[in-house]
Amino acid sequence: MSAPTFLDLFCGCGGFSLGMERAGFRCLAAIDFNEEAIATLRENFPDLGEERARYEDLTTFRPERLAQIIGTEPVDVIVGGPPCQGFSGARKVDGTNHGERLKDDPRRHLYREFLRYVDFFQPRVFVMENVLGLRTAAGGAYFTAVQHEARVLGRAAGRPGYRVHEQIEDAFALGVPQKRKRQLIVGVRNDLSGYFPPDLKPALRARPGTPLGAAIGDLPPLPAGGGQEDTAYDRGWRKAALRQFGAVARNYLYKVLELRWSRRLTAHRARPHSARDLRDFALLSEGESSAQAMRRGVEFEFPYDKTTFKDRYTRQSRFGPCSTIVAHLSKDGLMFIHPWQNRSLTPREAARVQSFPDWYQFPVARTHQFRLIGNAVPPLVVAARENARAHCHAPTLTATIALAHACSHKTPDQDREGETPTQTEAQRRCGIVHSPRGFAGIRRGFAALHRFVLRHRRLSHRFRESGRTMRVLLRLRQVQPANLRGEFR
Repeated sequence: MSAPTFLDLFCGCGGFSLGMERAGFRCLAAIDFNEEAIATLRENFPDLGEERARYEDLTTFRPERLAQIIGTEPVDVIVGGPPCQGFSGARKVDGTNHGERLKDDPRRHLYREFLRYVDFFQPRVFVMENVLGLRTAAGGAYFTAVQHEARVLGRAAGRPGYRVHEQIEDAFALGVPQKRKRQLIVGVRNDLSGYFPPDLKPALRARPGTPLGAAIGDLPPLPAGGGQEDTAYDRGWRKAALRQFGAVARNYLYKVLELRWSRRLTAHRARPHSARDLRDFALLSEGESSAQAMRRGVEFEFPYDKTTFKDRYTRQSRFGPCSTIVAHLSKDGLMFIHPWQNRSLTPREAARVQSFPDWYQFPVARTHQFRLIGNAVPPLVVAARENARAHCHAPTLTATIALAHACSHKTPDQDREGETPTQTEAQRRCGIVHSPRGFAGIRRGFAALHRFVLRHRRLSHRFRESGRTMRVLLRLRQVQPANLRGEFR
């Protein structure tokens, strides 16, 4: 069976696409109306080319035109994250997104462009990602509208519509080293028997609760304004980070960031800061915000109203999750001060916190790098386990998409009889092992057996050698003169 296909709408720099491709899905096209985002996408997905990595405005680019480009291949899944600024909780203070003074923002209606593509291509599954503010903006009106419009999609034209449900993803629980919760809206086409379990499990390469220090502790230290776009790794710092954070750091560096595939360190350049800001940074303890510091009597130099801007600075902690990486990093990094260096995070550090591997390039100016990284979906949240379709018992995002996709394929006999395929039959058609652990469990079992055999051989060898030595000593004791036997007592 060929790999399931997907479209990535409002794709940004490619976080969703990277996670889906790692899970075994094949990208047919990715579209965004940001030139730097598409340049980054094309750099990292060269197979898409300019034809399928499209710089287009989805309000004017018609799905019929995209259908001409991708040809007759069916679209199994559509994923995407329509712009979230219209729902962001960060804009509650002035009433822009919440409350009685809610201001009109056309970006709040871009979900309809996403649904227009869903209506045209009729994928088996769609997944829309957005901020939690979608639930409460305008008293929840948009949240209700998105689900309702998705459920009735195409019914007037005789199409089946979608079963829709919502769930919240916690990136830190899925192995991403930051406090990041996002809203998922998931639809499965009504004429299919697939389902989407509500609980997401970490990808096989992920370790829930990975701290910030494990993700960035190996990077060479920089002063504010220091660093280069392309430089060598510092092996000494990597060894120190592995000593401090142990297996968690080793897992994140080699399995998530894939350091073995990256020869050079890129985008590790710190932005400059004023002398006043640097003096204020130095007053913060690790893991402390300026509000907490002021409560213990610290006086800062920044000239803003300290009652309104009391959380202006935050020094992150190496032992916990980072604050949510946001696009505002492109303006300043005052909420993202390095845990033990007197500067804000670099683009590469932010990309690592978002779980982008180190080989992933951001060939644009530093300001654009921060914005693209902050707007991205963390690939580790999207990525399923290896052999995702074999892990229906522990569904990750892409594993459950794959299950819905698998369950949607009927055998000819079932088509004739009008029966619904069972989950076991769908698994068998996709090559899924019936064992609750699947292929990965079998591999782990054989690996454990192999380790046991090697250990048993080593122990057996030691016992044999000890036995030979004892037998020789006993013979010597019997044949040697009495005055020498004391040596063996």
